[in-house]
Parts: sequence; structure tokens; C-alpha cells
Amino acid sequence: MSFASAQFLGFFAVLFLLYYLIPRRHQWKLLLLGSLFFYYFAGWYCLIYIGATTVTTYLAARKVGALQQEQYAWLKEHRSQLDKEQRKACKAAGKKVRWRWTLACLLVNFGILAVVKYTDFVLGNVNGVLSAFGSAARLPMAGLVLPMGISFYTFQAMGYLIDVYWGKYPPERSLGKFALFVTFFPQLIQGPISRFSDLSQSLYSEHRWNSRQIAMGGMRVLWGLAKKLIVADRLAIPLRELVAAPEAYTGVYVLAVMFLYAVQLYADFTGGIDITIGVSQMLGVQVTENFERPFFSKNIAEYWRRWHITMGTWFRDYVFYPLSVSKSVLKLHQKARAKLGEPGKRVSVYLCTMLLWFVTGVWHGASWNFIVWGLLNGVVILVSQECEPLYARFHGRFPGLKGTFGYRLFEVGRTFVLMSAIRVLDVYRDVPLTFRQVGTVFTAFRPSVLWDGSFLALGLTGADWLVAALGTLTMLACSLLGRREPVRQRLVRRNPNLAWGGCAALVVCMVIFGIYGIGFDATQFIYNQF
Repeated sequence: MSFASAQFLGFFAVLFLLYYLIPRRHQWKLLLLGSLFFYYFAGWYCLIYIGATTVTTYLAARKVGALQQEQYAWLKEHRSQLDKEQRKACKAAGKKVRWRWTLACLLVNFGILAVVKYTDFVLGNVNGVLSAFGSAARLPMAGLVLPMGISFYTFQAMGYLIDVYWGKYPPERSLGKFALFVTFFPQLIQGPISRFSDLSQSLYSEHRWNSRQIAMGGMRVLWGLAKKLIVADRLAIPLRELVAAPEAYTGVYVLAVMFLYAVQLYADFTGGIDITIGVSQMLGVQVTENFERPFFSKNIAEYWRRWHITMGTWFRDYVFYPLSVSKSVLKLHQKARAKLGEPGKRVSVYLCTMLLWFVTGVWHGASWNFIVWGLLNGVVILVSQECEPLYARFHGRFPGLKGTFGYRLFEVGRTFVLMSAIRVLDVYRDVPLTFRQVGTVFTAFRPSVLWDGSFLALGLTGADWLVAALGTLTMLACSLLGRREPVRQRLVRRNPNLAWGGCAALVVCMVIFGIYGIGFDATQFIYNQF
């Protein structure tokens, strides 16, 4: 059930009305039933997967929490009988037991994710190796169906479990409330990946009817739908043509793929997140922001602090930091520094960074293009860090350049082009083909296709291209104007009538210019595949 579908609009309308009609103490229960119903639409079998993650994580967290409380109580009771070393040994033993329970749950749930998402990828690579060695043997593909949003809810649940193990907060006592945290329907399609300490504060609260809050949420939903229907789904049409026959569309067409996909992905992903946050706000639930004007970033590291923020912080907090302070990495750091001197200090940073981006690539998809995409991000970030002394020397020689509008614009443009080039791997889905296509930009550019009418043969008329361009410029303008305060909030505060007029205009634009499929449903969101 896509957000941009007639089914979802009907589902949410009924849920929204019931939500504010029933006694407020039962609101979270209605949200749980609605979330399970929503997920059932993706396939009844999906409930088995998300149910297994919910129950195993709940039980493991309760066990870890109980062991923690038992240890605290025992130490408090026997504190006078133990010296410092004995207390330290007791804590270490207790931590080891809690870690075993945590690790078991992590292995079960990441194991489920790995099996359903990566089995065919592994089997396909094994068959490739067999073929390379001349063997005719082939392993049959498993053909497992990927449950909707499994990467998102698995990471969210495992983040909660790790936080409980670290003692950040006690485990949730209610299985129903924890199930709502895992299954909350606006987040299931494409995130964000929420933290329990953030989402639970408003998710379980009782909410009164708040006209202003509902209106603000509804405006954000309209804005997200407009980005999806008017811009993202329109640009998907020429992109399908360009990718379906890559050999026929080389040179300047590849640049078009780079830039069109960057805009399409942004409109699609942020549009979906806008709907998620807007729908949640209409229900009184506060969901974490997932984007902060990423295309205004001056380098790739900054870009990833602004794009898919909750995914980046998840990998940083639960993968990079624990890995960088692990015993194995610390030993490697000491050995590298002893043998290589000052440069050896960076070996462990290189290793952790590349492992982080390898995992990030694998998370995005079970194919080599995503793995190479992730590793390329890591390489560019590390190269940029190593070049910082050169940047410092350059700015020392030209001190008046840094900070000027022209130089900031250059940095932003450079980051946009670099990220768009790397993300072409996501479009062609084939590593050798992607590099061949990018190579044709330098060997067969053919700029004449930009003005000879060739782009009008890609499924869009001149009017369609104009609508897409105006939609893109509108998104850019709203990003610039919303740096200090979201545009809708500023309009409501200064001129409510203009705000409502803007909403009416968005509805009219979606009706006239929106791209629809059968039953007035839009295409699925891109990040739904993850």
C-alpha cells in the first residue's frame, strides 16, 4: 500500500477519524491495529517476519534488563563484602552474560535479514565462480520474497536492543507498545530509522485534537505528494528509456541520467519522508527529520550528515564507533603505529571507514553495484581527508577565496556532481556497464542532442519537461527559503490565507500535472525496495 495510492488515502482517512473519536487511552492500540493491517496489505507472510523480530527483540531486551537489575540489586546487597576488584569482576561477568543474550538476538534477526535479502546474491556469485572454472553445475535460486521495509524495522529494533544492553534506558514492559514501535506504519516503507527514546515519547501519549498541528501535518503531506507525483514520477519516464537501452544513449545522455536521477531520487525519497512526518504529525506523533538540504553540502562527508540522517547516525553509533574501539582494531592501531610511525595511526581509521561503507552498500541492496557504490563513497571521503593539508595550503595562498559566494557555489556544485556520478551505479545496476557509460562522457559526448529534439523522444513532451523544471526550481526555492523556518510555518504565521491558497494550488497541480497509474495510484517509492 503505497503512500501515493487511493488505498492509503482511504485507509488513513478511516484511521484518522477513529483516532480522535475513541477514548485517548486506546489511541496507541488503534495505531498498532492499523499498522498491522497496513503491513498485512504487503502480504500476510510479512507479518510472520516482523512478528518474529518484534517478539525475539522484546524477550531479549526484557531478559537483558532483568539481568541488569538483578546485578544491581546483588551488588547493592553485597557491596560491603566486596572489594573494588571483586565488584569489577562481577560487573564484567554480568556484562558478558547480557552480551550473550544480546548477540543471540542480533544473530537471529540479522540472520533473517541476510537470508531473505542476500541468499540469491550469494548463490548467483557461486554460480558465477563455477562458470568461470568451466563447471556446468548450477545452484538453484531460492527466490525468497523480500518483506516490505525489513531493513528499516530490523535496524530500528536492533538499535533499541543495543541501547538496552548499553543501559541507556530500561526495556519496554508492554509487548503491545513495543510492537507499535517496530510496526508504526508511516515508517515501514522507507524510514526514518527512529530511536526508541525519541519516538516513544509521543507514540504512546494521549493526543487531543489540535487543529494547527493537524493542518501543518496535512500541508507537509501535500508537499510530499506533489514532489512524488509531479517531479519524481515524471522524471522516472525518461530515465526508464535511457536505462533500457544504454548502448543507444551514451555521452551527454549519461550526464542526463546522472542529474535526472539525482533530482528524481531526492523528490521521491524526501517526498516519502514528508508524507511520513506529516501523517505522524497529524496523529500527534513526532518523527525524526531525515534530510537537511543535502544538495547544499560542500563535501561528501557533510552530504552524508544531511542525507538519510537516521541511517547515517545508526551506522555511526552502532557500527563505526563500537568497531573503532574494539580490541582487535585497537591492537591493529598499535601495531601499525609501531611499524609505520605517524602514518600508521590512520590504518585503523581507513579500515573502519571502508568496513562502514561496505556495510552501507550491502544494506542498500544485494548486488555488486551497491557494494561498489558504498566503497566509492568511502574512498572519496578518505581521499578528501588526506587532502586537507593541501586544501589548507591552497587557502593559505588565496585567503580571500574561502567563504565567498562563488567558492561556496563551486563546492556545492562539485559535491552534487561527484555524488551524482557515484550514484549512477544505482541506475544502471551493473558495475562494468556503469563505468563504460561514464567513459562515453569523455569519448562520445555529442552535445547536439541537447537541442536537436532528441530528449522529446524519451517519453516526455516539451510541456512535461517544463513542468519538471518548474517543480525542481520550486523545491530548490523552498529549500533556500526554509533554512531558518519551514516555508509552510512561515506562511501560516504571516499570512494564513496565502498558506491555504498554496495548499489549494498544490492540489490543483497534482490533479492536472501528476503522473498516475491504474486506479490513480503512483509508482512505488524507490526506497521501498530496501
